[in-house]
Amino acid sequence: MPEIDKRLRQYEFSGHIFIFHAYDVGDDINLDKVKEEQLLVRRPLVLSKYFKNYHIPIAVELPHPHMSSRLVSAKLHNFGVITLAYKIPFTQTFEELRADISNIEDEYLEQSVIDAGSVYKRIKKEVKQAKFFHLRKSYVVIQVDPDSENSDTVAFKQNYGNDIASILRFETETLSEYQKNEILESAMGYYRGDLIIIDTEAAFVYGYEFEDIMDLFEFANMQQLELQYFDRVLDQQLNSVYEREIKRLPFTSYLPFFGAVTNDPVGDLGKLKVDISVITERLENSIKLSGEAYYSEVFSVLTEKLDIAQWKESIHRKLDIIIDIRTVYENKVDAVREDLLSVLIIVLIFIEMTVGILHYLK
Repeated sequence: MPEIDKRLRQYEFSGHIFIFHAYDVGDDINLDKVKEEQLLVRRPLVLSKYFKNYHIPIAVELPHPHMSSRLVSAKLHNFGVITLAYKIPFTQTFEELRADISNIEDEYLEQSVIDAGSVYKRIKKEVKQAKFFHLRKSYVVIQVDPDSENSDTVAFKQNYGNDIASILRFETETLSEYQKNEILESAMGYYRGDLIIIDTEAAFVYGYEFEDIMDLFEFANMQQLELQYFDRVLDQQLNSVYEREIKRLPFTSYLPFFGAVTNDPVGDLGKLKVDISVITERLENSIKLSGEAYYSEVFSVLTEKLDIAQWKESIHRKLDIIIDIRTVYENKVDAVREDLLSVLIIVLIFIEMTVGILHYLK
């Protein structure tokens, strides 16, 4: 057995490490202006058949000169996001990959900041509420080419499960049996010899048919980024309310007709609610996987690992609180307006009586 274990540890695999980065750089990007003014060189965009025509991005090249030979995709999304994808080849043992994966991830994290920053500088004037960057998110996929010696995925998972689990957690040490089993329980496959293991920060893909699945990883990473960003924005808005930092409503807000078109903090909360609801709804409905049971299963496990449902629940809960706040303020405004109207009526009646009395005395 020790000889077999030694041979397994020394077995070299080939494949690619895919690293997906997403940067939120503003409220929205005017893609039409970016195209019209040719701020960046565009590349052909290949859309997956599993995506609807919501928020179609544009694919671009990095401004020259640059040092990113491993960059395979750079996209601009109209809701204020820049996405980058890197593809790094490797040929080494899993033990070596386990020791290197964390450094590789750190290296391309730094590179992605440089690359996204160069893109941002070119398009900054066409970004609303521009800032580099509000939030960023990354996800790593280790894709391994299958071979004849490891065609039995059950034995493959048993032999290399410890290494795979450590790689997915960016750990150099062997994880506990409990942690390993928790990670490997998500294993799935479609064809004989295929294996996919999805975890919170990284995934392992053993097989050749992986291109469409990569689109799912890139999209889910971007979806989590936007949900986290909106959750943070709502937290900031609600904190200002809890701490009573929200500005008092101006007197003009209480005036009929005129107050309806006055910008006020409550109106801003309402606009924010609409913007978030529209974008999250469209992101949620961007993927169509009906009739694709396998891809649906992959995406379901992926969204579960990334806590997409919990982020959505958090946002909807905070949006409900905003509705309650708006209702309270609107009721207050309505009550003050009614009081103002009552006072005006009384004043008019008093004036009319005064004029009548003075007219009678004459």
